Amino acid sequence: MCGFVGIVGRQDCAADILLGLQALQHRGQDAAGVGTVHKGSFPIKRRSGLVAQNFGPEEIEQLPGVAGIGHVRYPTLGSGTLRDAQPFFFRQPGVLMAHNGNFISVRHMQEYLADESVHLMSRCDMEPVLCIFSLELMRIRRKNHTVDDALIALRNTFRHAQGAYSLVGTLVLDGEESLMAVRDPLGIRPAVWGRRNGSIIVASESVALDALNAKLEGDIPPGDLMVFRPDGSVEQHNIHPGKSTPCIFEYIYFARPDSIMNGASVYGVRLELGRKLARSWKTKGLQADVVIPVPDTSRPSANALAEELGLPFREGFIKNRYTGRTFIMQTAERTDALRLKLNPIRSEFTSRSVLLVDDSIVRGSTLQRTIQLVRDQGVRAVHLAIHSPPVVHPCYYDIDMSTYEELAAPAFRSSPREEPPTQKDHQEIEERLAAQLGVDSLTYLPLSGLKSAFTHTCCAACFDGNYPLPISDEARKWIETDRNTCRTATGYQQNLIL
Repeated sequence: MCGFVGIVGRQDCAADILLGLQALQHRGQDAAGVGTVHKGSFPIKRRSGLVAQNFGPEEIEQLPGVAGIGHVRYPTLGSGTLRDAQPFFFRQPGVLMAHNGNFISVRHMQEYLADESVHLMSRCDMEPVLCIFSLELMRIRRKNHTVDDALIALRNTFRHAQGAYSLVGTLVLDGEESLMAVRDPLGIRPAVWGRRNGSIIVASESVALDALNAKLEGDIPPGDLMVFRPDGSVEQHNIHPGKSTPCIFEYIYFARPDSIMNGASVYGVRLELGRKLARSWKTKGLQADVVIPVPDTSRPSANALAEELGLPFREGFIKNRYTGRTFIMQTAERTDALRLKLNPIRSEFTSRSVLLVDDSIVRGSTLQRTIQLVRDQGVRAVHLAIHSPPVVHPCYYDIDMSTYEELAAPAFRSSPREEPPTQKDHQEIEERLAAQLGVDSLTYLPLSGLKSAFTHTCCAACFDGNYPLPISDEARKWIETDRNTCRTATGYQQNLIL
């Protein structure tokens, strides 16, 4: 999962790109980069770590240009080293490109480029897409490329590049610096665009537009190419017929609550998830004195759950704002960060039956320590409620859980093509995981409750095994091998509770 910002207008854009990236820092803490187009040159800066720590006035001065793109990254394909940081640049004809998502056909693209004698410099899945696109442009004509050329080149590129993605690029089209944005035909990964004072901004989430005081115009439509010009004009072309099937995990965990995605408020969705979770809790006849969220994502759902149950809602933890999101850290970092991440307010726990609310259980390492912290405060009982169903299948579309072995919930299905867990499976998962986490009860939101919280179809493959974008066994094994290889190379060791 990553985040990007693209801007085109009448003035230098690097400073605004960096401001927008800081609003998207939650989407990636591994690396950040910015590239611009300026009078035929393509200055680019890429750094490991956080945006604010690596980019200042000196870097901004070295990035002139009215069109540019920026990116924050955490790795789901590739090693996560600086060589995999985005944006990427290809010299012929001169293209900068960045993306959010996973291309599941990486191995095919690598073999195709090898036959073309193109040598890749990274393990990132964005680089082969950029290389193929650039080759296709050069096959059409050597220079003076047009929007029609880009459209043809992209259609040819996506014959080789399949996946769940939104991407942004900048290059010279029809003689002027232009910004282009493309979204996969299923719209699995998010992308929005807006306007501000003559500039056009494209981003992974609307919060980047908010930070720049831009007006949200809408989403990049699934399967479409949008081209934005310095004069504010916009062109829209269909590349592939699409059907909106956005990632459900964006709403559950990844997106900021103040984002608008696919026309829906992330905050509003989380409130509804909390109300539906309360109904599942009621059916068990359990009792609690207080509802406490595990910061931060679960706050809206915990608040709604408490209102529905008529229980007091309390803040029980003070969160250290400087440890980052442990879900997207490598395990060595995650273990250290968990020691600093949360500090309990003892008076809210002592001698009480506490209902903790969290967004999901993927690996379980964060929750295991959190529950022990709660136990140490002298509680009478600890109940846990999760505003999503059990994660029982890997994600191959860019959420960092791409193997069965790393999932905390027991995987009762050997193949991602099989049906979701039955009610009996669901109950067994709750009981077994509650015992291993050390809670008195565990209540997941049922899959039916999750899906009823949405007014449109979503990708929920990690919960139900229904992958809207088919993935071959070969591609699946390649992705799993890539992740395991890169984790070993970077010292990443799974810290599971099972």
